[in-house]
Amino acid sequence: EVQLVESGGGLVQPGGSLRLSCAASGFTFSFYKMYWVRQAPGKGLEWVSIINSGIPTTYYADSVTGRFTISRDNAKNTVFLQMNSLKPEDTAVYYCVRTAPAGSWRDVDNVWGQGTQVTVSS
Repeated sequence: EVQLVESGGGLVQPGGSLRLSCAASGFTFSFYKMYWVRQAPGKGLEWVSIINSGIPTTYYADSVTGRFTISRDNAKNTVFLQMNSLKPEDTAVYYCVRTAPAGSWRDVDNVWGQGTQVTVSS
């Protein structure tokens, strides 16, 4: 069974850090491009970060550039999102998304995890 399971969310104060993990199973993880996508309360989905398969180039939304770092460990079938200097506006459910190497997070045949809640509040 193809599966993505996120973990690492929680409540953190502004300025704090969290590290999200997404454990993949049931497919050849190294072949796929991986996204982190979030949904804030009452808002639409927003892509946060991308890490490609092969040479793991990375991209970030302007809102998180310089604060978030995406990485992957193909030996452990896991993608990470290190989040530093968190702000209240980072509060959202964070999803990891599997997509084809040339695909987009919006593709209908992507695989999504169940999400993990991140709340940034004092």
